[in-house]
Amino acid sequence: MALQEAILVSLTHGEASGYDLAKSFDVTVANYWSATAQQLYKELERMADAGLVSARVVEQQRRPNKRIYALTPAGRQALRDATTRPPKPTAIRDELLVQVEAIDYGDYDAVRAAIAERLAASQLKLGHYQRRRAALLAGQSEDDYLATAGRIGPYLTLARGIAFEEENIRWCRFALDATT
Repeated sequence: MALQEAILVSLTHGEASGYDLAKSFDVTVANYWSATAQQLYKELERMADAGLVSARVVEQQRRPNKRIYALTPAGRQALRDATTRPPKPTAIRDELLVQVEAIDYGDYDAVRAAIAERLAASQLKLGHYQRRRAALLAGQSEDDYLATAGRIGPYLTLARGIAFEEENIRWCRFALDATT
């Protein structure tokens, strides 16, 4: 259900193709949700069948035609309903942590390399998120932005993505130091 809701939220910015949504997920929704393009297209079809989104075909020259999706009133209501339900508790599901748990029985160097890769990936994501934050703030203080922004949800989820990556970086450094 959360993928559907993440798509509905993405469409509050305006209509978009499946390709546009996949790009959007990589940039904005990645702060709190991930999905493959295949998952997005499959879910969009289900949502269109359920009447939560409408789809129209746009003919293109020298490219395949594309479908553009937009929220319907039923989709807006589903999104509103989603904000009234308590979310499921968060649980960590991380393959790296399984490897770390088994480090004493496995390939120590391979696990350390995987931790180092996670560190590098988190540093890269954090840099991206920080640049996006700076662009959103456009020189304003956070307090001023929050007081005047038309929508604060994207900023709040971005702040959570930043905190998440900062913690990943802290933990990776800790784990690398502990396994030296």
